[in-house]
Amino acid sequence: MQSQHAAQRPPHSSPDGPVVDVEQAEAALAEHYPRLVRLAYLLLPPGTGRSRRVLTAHALAQRALPRGRTAAPVIPAQSAQTVPSADAPQAAPSAGPDGDPGYALVRLQVVRTALRTGGPLRRALLSPPLPRVWGLRLHPRSGGADGLALDQRLSALSGPARAAYVLRGLERLADDDVRKVLTDAGVADPATALREADGVPAEYRLLDSPEFDPCSLQARPTDLLRRRRHLKASLTAGCALVVCGALLGLPGDGWGPDGGAAPPYAQNPAARAALDPAELTRLSPAVWKTSARTDFSVWPARGDLTGDTDLLRRALAVWARPGGRVQVSATPGTPSGGPAGPPQLLYAGTVDSARVVILHDGLRIARYAEPKGGVRGAVLDFARVDGADRAGASAVVLSRVDGNVRYLTAPWVREARHRDLREPDADATDLTLTDGVTSPLASPALRAGSCTSWNVLELTDKTGTRLMTDLAELVPARLTAGRPGATGGASGTEALRAWAPFACSLASVRSAGVRSVNAWAFAEQPLPDGARGPADWVCTRAETWRGGGSRVLAQFHTPGRPSGTAVAKAEDVPQCGARAPRVLAGVLWKSPAGTWYLLAAGSRGTRSVTATGGVEGTAQGNLLTVEAEQGAQADLVGTLKDGGSITGLG
Repeated sequence: MQSQHAAQRPPHSSPDGPVVDVEQAEAALAEHYPRLVRLAYLLLPPGTGRSRRVLTAHALAQRALPRGRTAAPVIPAQSAQTVPSADAPQAAPSAGPDGDPGYALVRLQVVRTALRTGGPLRRALLSPPLPRVWGLRLHPRSGGADGLALDQRLSALSGPARAAYVLRGLERLADDDVRKVLTDAGVADPATALREADGVPAEYRLLDSPEFDPCSLQARPTDLLRRRRHLKASLTAGCALVVCGALLGLPGDGWGPDGGAAPPYAQNPAARAALDPAELTRLSPAVWKTSARTDFSVWPARGDLTGDTDLLRRALAVWARPGGRVQVSATPGTPSGGPAGPPQLLYAGTVDSARVVILHDGLRIARYAEPKGGVRGAVLDFARVDGADRAGASAVVLSRVDGNVRYLTAPWVREARHRDLREPDADATDLTLTDGVTSPLASPALRAGSCTSWNVLELTDKTGTRLMTDLAELVPARLTAGRPGATGGASGTEALRAWAPFACSLASVRSAGVRSVNAWAFAEQPLPDGARGPADWVCTRAETWRGGGSRVLAQFHTPGRPSGTAVAKAEDVPQCGARAPRVLAGVLWKSPAGTWYLLAAGSRGTRSVTATGGVEGTAQGNLLTVEAEQGAQADLVGTLKDGGSITGLG
């Protein structure tokens, strides 16, 4: 069956556009600054280097204000609530400023200036003065293979074509509106730019990924060696020898006893105690059996290197002050500073080709890893785990090698298996557990290409069986199923079958600090024209460790198709959650007879559903089926049995 996106009608405005004063433009710039900086970052050519590209993007956004009252261009903002397609890829949600002439004006200025600074000669002559960041290189967090591939494809486009692609995907403008923006920005041939942009796959959801967010940055030092040389040049020969001996460390690979850590900066007693391996908290293997708590705080210290003082000292020192060669990552909302006091040791041992240390400070899990052959190439990962319960503290990732992942499981875990979430009737495969460490299993988290399977971890203890999935983070996310407020584990037959068509949608919440994901089958809908049915409506909601940033997908699945399709998405909304266990969504669907229909479904408790706009219709109950035209649009409103109302998700 086929289905199709429906575009939102543009708002009416005068041909000349509204007049915008400086105050209105400044308000729009301040309110939507992260969005404008992301737009500028995407428009700039990647060849400028990531750090300079970040600073230039901020400079373009900060200098987008007009000098006086100006007529805003008549360009509609992104569409509001629409009925999307079940086949077309979904653009990421955005808090777009619908109909704001001030935003349209500063956006046009950002596009115009970004295009002018695109070429090498013009870049040198026209680039605005950059914000100054001394001694640091700033760049967005690294994304996955899909984001890198998209960035490479965009770098091959001309400036106008890249702008056309970004305005389509990030701003959600129709081609006529993209053509108008490009013309106003000074592009001589917008039609050619649009055709060139058609050559890049429409992976618009990636434009909202952290990889293209120049407001969420990682910092690294600049050329430390050059700065050190400048310092040495100003010292006497005797002082230079002392400094060289202290900073360059021991012979061999050139690292001191603290490995990849930067020079010390704190000498107070509390900071020194936090870096002392002898002060680490170590629990015996039996503590969890008598404790009232079942979380990371009662995990024992495990591994074959728990007595390696040098390794533990390096791990603590790098945590407190990671050097420029250490790769550091943290889930969203997780601070990456040093521990406030001596942390708890959970693991220290050899895993595959690395030495790994797992530490817990009550708020975070920290994972330090270094190659067995030396300390160069050390990595440091953080994940927030405050408020973890028995299920949330079931496992942590020990290593990822060649597409496989190993977990360290909680001491209460008795059995570990793995299964393909897309094959609910297949048996799970046993994993060996050695001192809590699982044998390796294929991870879906970093796999590129099409999704043909999704491996999950199945853990069993005396309270039951839980499903966990790797989402490219240090702590796997728990999978649940059921109505919000009454969810249960996803290991049962019915729950596995509910999850199967939607397993691959978990890729949309990778690296987002997700704690759990619930799948709620909220409606079944008969299909018209004798089509095989019914269709399933499922709402998935990803909750995060930090509280904010929850992501909701309304998904639609018809019999005979291997996977469901996301037809609506939203972020930080109560729908589909315990606070508001209700949802309404719709899709344009083509029957076997070739007729297009608007199908809409609400959750239990919906008294009626009404569609307005390009499709008109009302139905009693929680289901609506009405004939529609291909490409039609509709706004959905549901009336609840308690007298309230609900609008379509998105």
